[in-house]
Amino acid sequence: QVQLVESGGGLVQTGGSLRLSCAASGRTFSIWRMGWFRQAPGKEREFVATITQSAGSSYYGDSVKGRFTISRDNPKNTVYLQMNSLKPEDTAVYYCAADTRSNSDRYSPKGYDYWGQGTQVTVSL
Repeated sequence: QVQLVESGGGLVQTGGSLRLSCAASGRTFSIWRMGWFRQAPGKEREFVATITQSAGSSYYGDSVKGRFTISRDNPKNTVYLQMNSLKPEDTAVYYCAADTRSNSDRYSPKGYDYWGQGTQVTVSL
């Protein structure tokens, strides 16, 4: 089992920045990649970014490329999402996810088998 706890959400003005953190515990050695998804009211869960634990290869959703950066600190079992130039359309609950299976779809929520509880990010005009 893997447990994930997000932190760092909040309210920010348009153009501002936030950094989300996701701390993993439990069987962290089994994690292949960790990712961030977000879900706004009435919308499907959307891929934001993902990073592999070993090589640190990262991938981003089109809507956040150039503005968001995912990084990891393996000794701390923590993944970060630095969000810059935030827009109102970035408002959502952000979820951290972990994949322990290695051959799943990195862009789909189905590709991850553990999830955090989510943290709210609200970007005001």
